[in-house]
Amino acid sequence: MAQRAEDVLAMQRVVRKGGTRSLLRWLALRTGARVQLTYATGAPVSAAGTRLDGEEAELVLRGVRELTSRRLRSMAVDSERHTLLLVPLEGPGEARAPILTAIVARPAPADLSLLLADAASVLSLCWQAEHNERKRRRLALAEAYNREAVLHLVMNGHLSAARQVAGVLHPPLPSVIRFYVVECPPPVRGYLATRCSAVAEGAWIVKCPVHADHLLVIAPADAPALEGTFTTLTDDCLVGASEELPLRETATGYAQAFHALAAARNRPSRHAKFACRPDLALTLGPAAAVWAAEVLAPLHAYSAKRSQDPDSGTLVATAASWLAFSSRATSQLKIHRNTLSARLKHIGELLDLDLDRLADQSLLALAVRAASMPVPAQPQSHPAGGGAHSLDDLLTRPAAVAWAHRQLRPIRTGPAPDEFDQTLTAYLCNDGRLGPTATALSLSVTATRKRLARIESLLERCLLRSPSVRHDLWLARRAVSLTEGS
Repeated sequence: MAQRAEDVLAMQRVVRKGGTRSLLRWLALRTGARVQLTYATGAPVSAAGTRLDGEEAELVLRGVRELTSRRLRSMAVDSERHTLLLVPLEGPGEARAPILTAIVARPAPADLSLLLADAASVLSLCWQAEHNERKRRRLALAEAYNREAVLHLVMNGHLSAARQVAGVLHPPLPSVIRFYVVECPPPVRGYLATRCSAVAEGAWIVKCPVHADHLLVIAPADAPALEGTFTTLTDDCLVGASEELPLRETATGYAQAFHALAAARNRPSRHAKFACRPDLALTLGPAAAVWAAEVLAPLHAYSAKRSQDPDSGTLVATAASWLAFSSRATSQLKIHRNTLSARLKHIGELLDLDLDRLADQSLLALAVRAASMPVPAQPQSHPAGGGAHSLDDLLTRPAAVAWAHRQLRPIRTGPAPDEFDQTLTAYLCNDGRLGPTATALSLSVTATRKRLARIESLLERCLLRSPSVRHDLWLARRAVSLTEGS
């Protein structure tokens, strides 16, 4: 009896330290048996216990089937060389607990059955706790995916569907929002999400599906500003905040908050609000919407030949995601990189664009943004050919030229304007690629990256990570070169 009590205490200590697996290893060492947890189907619980050879596995399968069919509380099965002892664990009603099995050479020790019975009692409690924890994690993961799906719907303009799902999950989505991007080390992101939820009442908090070090927060605009509050939660986070925007412009809010992070990195407060600069599509107004409708017409008119092929809506969403996240769009869209490449090739063919070139990327980025604006009911007719239907025609308008000079002013009026202007020009001319840019400047890649990082600081915009300001900068450079060259 004393030995049995010592064994029970030892099992409890082992379980507290290492859980089910540790206790199975302890049982194997204590008894010399081949110990395993087995499902009612005869399949072993993954990585729980010792591996069995073919004869032993056949014996376990036969014993489990007989125990299950006869609904016994324990059973022993003998073969020519071995004895198999089986003791079912107790589990919650909705889940069938596994069976503790132990195989030893005949004859089996006299105290083995009692030891296994005691171990089954301890393992039952441990397995139930682990089962409940697995269930909790699955529910948390399902909720995280649902929240990510709501964010995806909102970012792509499907507000009605997003509101319906959000109404079930809570809190409901606000009509006017302020978007925050919280950057933190990936290991603390879960902890920080919980802390943010506690201080941001009514906010919608999602782990970014693209950047593992980002939390995305959609907060009601009428709530107090939260960027300063978030930075007090931990010493190693940065926060970027957008302007107040209607819910339908969530994608714009995300881009604003992301760019605000570039400014936050250089501030002692570790947070920044987006420095308002008008969007080119809004600056150009209806003329940009008319132009965008013409540019994207082949894409919107596309009809998939097979049911499994992406339709025009999917291709538009893919283009918007890729323009924002580059190759990381695969994480946001939940598709393989080959699928993304195939869709981009298809988009390029439909629109007659080379999407490897920054010029064509910038054209498409402007068209996608402008397409969300209302088109005049009766647009004025334009001359055929380039005319008002060309990008250059838009960029030479006075409003676009003024916008371009505002975009480039921080570089041209900052320190070393010639050096930074030359660096930015080389970067844009080489399609935003670091290697060719470094070669053109006769610099190392590291030195080039440092220069571009300093340009980021001047612009208070993100240039090297996506969403990047490189599309706007290419458009601004093009507008200025068209007017200065004329």
